[in-house]
Amino acid sequence: MEFRVDRQTLADAVAWAARTLPTRPALPVLAGMLIEVTDKGELTLAGFDYEVSAHAREDADVAEPGRVLVPGRLLSDIVRNLPAHPVEVFTKGSEVVVRCGPAEFGLLTMPVEDYPTLPDPPARAGTVPGDLFATAVGQVTPAAGRDETLPMLTGVRIDIEGDTMWLACTDRYRIAARELTWSPDAPDFTAGVVVPARTLADTAKAIKRGAEVAIDLGGTADTLIGVSGGGRSMTSRLLDDQYINYRSRLTGTWSSVAEIRVAPFVEAIKRAALVTERGTPIRLAFTADEVRIRAATGDSARANESVGASLTGDDIDIAFAPQYLLDGLAGIDTEYARLECAGPTKAALLTAIPDKKDDEETPAETDTGYRYLAMPVRLTS
Repeated sequence: MEFRVDRQTLADAVAWAARTLPTRPALPVLAGMLIEVTDKGELTLAGFDYEVSAHAREDADVAEPGRVLVPGRLLSDIVRNLPAHPVEVFTKGSEVVVRCGPAEFGLLTMPVEDYPTLPDPPARAGTVPGDLFATAVGQVTPAAGRDETLPMLTGVRIDIEGDTMWLACTDRYRIAARELTWSPDAPDFTAGVVVPARTLADTAKAIKRGAEVAIDLGGTADTLIGVSGGGRSMTSRLLDDQYINYRSRLTGTWSSVAEIRVAPFVEAIKRAALVTERGTPIRLAFTADEVRIRAATGDSARANESVGASLTGDDIDIAFAPQYLLDGLAGIDTEYARLECAGPTKAALLTAIPDKKDDEETPAETDTGYRYLAMPVRLTS
């Protein structure tokens, strides 16, 4: 095997494939990264841990096709620190030599014949713009659970009905959901699956900007999902598809509706959070034309700040964990947000208010598709 490739191109491809390499592999060969080049000038790098597989494909100047397995994390560290010169990679005896300008490294190969067969993704279900997909995944994954004893809550629920896709995450104390339009291959396609949130978030962030993302998803018997775009692809096992009926919880009758500019609200919450300790909430008191943001840590420190807001309905006095509130506001990419609630002990819904166009006096009532529902902290006084 022998090929030559741009250093940054190789670094990006190796970084993608290395994301699946286990820290403590069940089998020694799973710590390896598979490198394959063809006589058509295609370079493929892959990693696999029996749960997730990652492939990166790039063009390369191939002198001799071949297939080898090398220690993946070591290769990743080496390539990341190479000088800015083209990289030559070739086999020499039992070594894979990586040469870049004045630097040269030799890596002992691993038994490629012992490497497990990489899984084939299901049939393609449809496509979605990469930037839209990355934004939607980034909006919902902060609400995913971290408790591995409840695997369902560590995933992203993906529901598809025709050309509409919903993504949602919950950790029982909040729900983040996003509705978007995509392009299914079959107009009557439906699906409901749960994908590990960390895997999907890493994949969405790493796919090249502007690339179209293909979703590979089959029928109810399938146990895998595939996501690919821009020369990058991954497959992941699916989690148990049992999930709460989150959409029914995102509707209700709200006695109070507040509208507020996002940027100053976020900055005020961050300042107030400076005086909080773990488990200490931020208190929000909405009146007709402002919201008062308060926080305190016993008698040692306190914060009090007001930000302009408009309120329809009853005055609100409600409290939230500051990070939960900031996570919800981070998913809003418009100037104004809307907070709706039915009382200080009931869940509050946070949504985006679409920005108005230059020739409009009021914003168009076009739904951005983003919903964030959070349970408040009960106030004792």
